[in-house]
Amino acid sequence: MNYTWDWDAVRESLPLLWDGFKITLLATVLGTALAAVLGLVVAMAGRAPTRLVTVPVRAVTEFIRSTPMLVQLVGAYTIFNTVEPLTIGIAVLGIHYASYLSEVYRAGIDAVPKGQWEACRALSMSPRRTWQAVILPQAVRNVLPALGNYGIAMFKETPFLAVITVQEMVFHAREYGADHFTYVETFTLAGLIFLAASYPTSLLMRKLEKRLGH
Repeated sequence: MNYTWDWDAVRESLPLLWDGFKITLLATVLGTALAAVLGLVVAMAGRAPTRLVTVPVRAVTEFIRSTPMLVQLVGAYTIFNTVEPLTIGIAVLGIHYASYLSEVYRAGIDAVPKGQWEACRALSMSPRRTWQAVILPQAVRNVLPALGNYGIAMFKETPFLAVITVQEMVFHAREYGADHFTYVETFTLAGLIFLAASYPTSLLMRKLEKRLGH
């Protein structure tokens, strides 16, 4: 049995997928921003001088890394059922990826040469000034490509938000496909949109990584 491609379905579903794409992009941008900030906070907390801070932080981070994001989404949606689903989705995306970005930041901080720390001490710079003016600018520069790559990964995992009723792109593809029996067309179109958005960004991250590596 030969399958006939339905171009009408493509034309009709494209506006719906575009609306969903805007939600997908919003969740990715805000989730990445949250993950970037929270990941740095977690990385700094992990370097605290007291185990009263480091032990709980590491325990929570390991818990988040060791459980599927889908489970975290459903759990958060069930507990915070009065909160807007998109808000829950952005928060879970940000917190989930912050647990990974904290390790990226840690590696970036550890990569700062020891001589930089020694020079700051020799100049009697305060710890706050040392971090703000010397350590963090170098650490963040070292991890920028990794941050971008995690942002791309988050973008490709936004379809999980459909399970908590967030009307992102794949949600619309599934709904239109179910109503018109055109799953092939709508999911193919959604996949092409993901590809068109993520592949150029991936190339840009590779170029940035090469430039910063020199």
